[in-house]
Amino acid sequence: MAKIFAKDTFAVVDLETTGTQREKGHHIIQFGCAIIKNMKVVKTYSFMINPHHEIPQSVVNLTGIHNEDVQGKDDFSVYAPKIIEILKGTVFVAHNVDFDLPFLNYELVQHGYEALTNKAIDTVELAKIAFPTLPSYKLSDLTAQLKIKHLNPHKADSDAYGTAVLLIKIIHKLESLPQATLNTLSSLSSSLIRDTSWLITTIADNLRKQKRPLGSNYMQVRNIILQKQNDQLDRHGENAHFPINDDEKKKLFKGKLHFRRAQVDLINHLHKFVNNPDKRAMVVEAPNGTGKTFSYLFAYAYQLYSGRKLVVATPTKVLQEQIIDHEIPQLLKVTKLDLTAEVVKSSSHYLDLDGFVQTIFQGTPNKNTLVLQMQILVWLTETKTGDLDELNLTNYNAPLFAQIQHPGDARVGSRFASVDFWNLARKRQEEADILVTNHAYLANHYMDTIWGQNPYLVIDEAHRFTENVISSRNDSLRFEALWGVLSYLRNLLYFSNNGVENQFNDNVQLNFLLKKLDSQILELIQCINDLQKDLYAQNKNAVNKTILANGTLELSFQGKGLFNKNSQFKQSLGKFQQKLEEVRELTNQVLFELYHEQEQVLTNTETLLSEITEQIDRLDYYSEKSYQLADILSDSQNLDQDGFILMVTNPDDPLSTNLDWLMLDAEDVLNQIYSRFDHIAFISATLTSNHNFDYAINQLALSNMSLVEYIGKSTFNIKKHLQVIAVNNMPNPDSEAYEEDIEQILINDLTNKNHVLVLMTNLEKIRTVFMAIMNSPELKDFEILAQGISGSNNRIAKRFVIAKKAIIIGADSFWEGIDFHDCGIDTVFAARLPFESPDQPEVRLRQKKLEDQGINVFEKDSLPRAVIRFRQGMGRLIRGEKDHGQYIILDPRLWSKEYGKAFLQVIPVKVKKVTKEELKELENKKK
Repeated sequence: MAKIFAKDTFAVVDLETTGTQREKGHHIIQFGCAIIKNMKVVKTYSFMINPHHEIPQSVVNLTGIHNEDVQGKDDFSVYAPKIIEILKGTVFVAHNVDFDLPFLNYELVQHGYEALTNKAIDTVELAKIAFPTLPSYKLSDLTAQLKIKHLNPHKADSDAYGTAVLLIKIIHKLESLPQATLNTLSSLSSSLIRDTSWLITTIADNLRKQKRPLGSNYMQVRNIILQKQNDQLDRHGENAHFPINDDEKKKLFKGKLHFRRAQVDLINHLHKFVNNPDKRAMVVEAPNGTGKTFSYLFAYAYQLYSGRKLVVATPTKVLQEQIIDHEIPQLLKVTKLDLTAEVVKSSSHYLDLDGFVQTIFQGTPNKNTLVLQMQILVWLTETKTGDLDELNLTNYNAPLFAQIQHPGDARVGSRFASVDFWNLARKRQEEADILVTNHAYLANHYMDTIWGQNPYLVIDEAHRFTENVISSRNDSLRFEALWGVLSYLRNLLYFSNNGVENQFNDNVQLNFLLKKLDSQILELIQCINDLQKDLYAQNKNAVNKTILANGTLELSFQGKGLFNKNSQFKQSLGKFQQKLEEVRELTNQVLFELYHEQEQVLTNTETLLSEITEQIDRLDYYSEKSYQLADILSDSQNLDQDGFILMVTNPDDPLSTNLDWLMLDAEDVLNQIYSRFDHIAFISATLTSNHNFDYAINQLALSNMSLVEYIGKSTFNIKKHLQVIAVNNMPNPDSEAYEEDIEQILINDLTNKNHVLVLMTNLEKIRTVFMAIMNSPELKDFEILAQGISGSNNRIAKRFVIAKKAIIIGADSFWEGIDFHDCGIDTVFAARLPFESPDQPEVRLRQKKLEDQGINVFEKDSLPRAVIRFRQGMGRLIRGEKDHGQYIILDPRLWSKEYGKAFLQVIPVKVKKVTKEELKELENKKK
């Protein structure tokens, strides 16, 4: 391949500075530069620069550059001529070029020099485009993921070298792309940062001159290059009978899997259950490291030759992927069975090729969307599934996703029908023997034909199943948001300069419709107001009132309290539904007229039509929610199975009222789900409370099922892997002194740790602790992450796994819901015993329902839930035989309260009771 950049010299620059705001007196303290010629790093430069200012502690923590490192060094005025000479005639490159180049130019101008006018390109955008499936684009993460060696991350010279090698890898990757992909990337790239598009366009233009045949692993549909899809299942292997005795299993396992007595016992009990026609369900507690996933797959696998499928439901995508990518391949390797497996998730996870291609020709509304489009183009040359989760995005809030997520319809006749990712996924699922899904999807799609006839079911992490079923059924009717939709619609129709009325004022039929529609919209708004007033008027019946941090009033209700016999709400809701349907129908008629008018006007109305269509979709959404609510209200007997929450954004204004509803009792729904499946196994490492399954059986609504119970043994000696330490002289957990002690423990006692999880129960306290420790010199090597501060929980989990040293301060799902596979955790701090806050509306409503039934809420609900969550927190540490770690309990109530015994009973090792001072000494001994 010709050397495209043979005549170009790249100067890859990285600056370390005293801060990010150059206009506020922040200065450069190190200039690093790596020179690339002929795709090789030929020279590096590093200048330490005296800023004549104190270096902030946060910068010292990040860079390792101290005040004494720059004292006595020359200031920027000495280095400016040298820097100008080094960069003369080069292409300026940086990882976040819009920071480094303006900062450098500002210093140059301040010292009387001209600003640099070099071509400038950005390796952040280029890395995202070239490597679209990486989980992070921070330089330190990229160099680790791409195996780029540089010695001192966050030092300018080392970072410049690392960025230079990264640029070379990016160029090689772009050069390897199919020409049609490069052409489209080039056509989209003009809005990239500064001159970044020049690099892509230069590669595309040069390679276009060569005749490059499309690789045999690709296919082209229109101008989109895709990996060739294989929709034929690769059947291989042999059918076999379940190995009954130990010798048969040892023969199968030899050289592939260690024979462990506890795991084999688990397999045998599961196999016996699956073959017992008199039993429908089994509850299993299998300790971490038992190999429970392989065990249940092995036990069921030999039953799948009768055409019946095994459905496995897990709580998270991470677990789904682990089962598909690791556990099932291991099963097939050991057994040599001829089975196939597929993930089942909603269509919105898959790329809609028709929708995506349409967005490319619509113009680009913003930079993030542009980069995402370019990432997807490159990803399409790599993906065999079209599953958007492969892109490792932490949220799907970008506007582009509304257009490119697959709606789930069967594509027939479209240009991409033959390669439609969702249709191909459904075909593979229909033919597969094992289907792996998540709890929420199963709860909402248990009647789907995809599961086949009389399928088996395993609920993995079963202690979370009821909670996930409930949350999947919770919903809301946000009246303020609907009001906003109607206001925006009126603006599109009547008030905007490019609106319908202003553009088409001579169309008699259209204007008749518009006049009629406006009065209907105003009447609908009045209906909304009536509903809001009806709800707000019941505030005295709330079982709980809370003012949230943002000022919203949160009112929790039982069904009978909000919708009593005298309530006019149901009547008002019917009127609202009728009026909403009339507005939607009239708006559709307006849209129909506009499509007829479109060809006769010169102005471009595509955007207007698209926006009106979008508002109709939103009206459909609110109509659907209103009918869901009407169904709940129509069954007065079951009304108290649900809780209701009013969210009043302005506590003094009834017209700021919104309604949420949530399921309090899932028994009926759970029984409906169970009726669809056969021989259901409920498996978790934490299903027992007080050494029995009573709480789990009640929660999972299994009391009436013919049930098998089994508590497995650990496959290794947990005492050699887990150390539990409890501090016995901490102050009251509700005191300021308690938070201060936690902060000091984190600052002083983590010297030998790499990955630390701090589990709390209050989001506000998380913020306080985070702010106190974030700039501590003692923690300078740690990436400190906090729930509610450092992005989504998904993003926090990914950063934690990637970082060499990291601390998470979290609550809620970090006790049990977020997965950290492939990341050993050294220490888990249980800052407080994990009782749920009674201020949470769902907790208060559930407890009120139990109180009304005469049930001891603390004994039967609060304590068992807390104990299971406590065990889950401990289970974060030891996932397998290679893991070792400390579980440090800081809550003094473990010793001072009678209920502390319930927590002590579930700890599988002897608890080491220490003082705060002794905890510090333990750490010092390890140094």
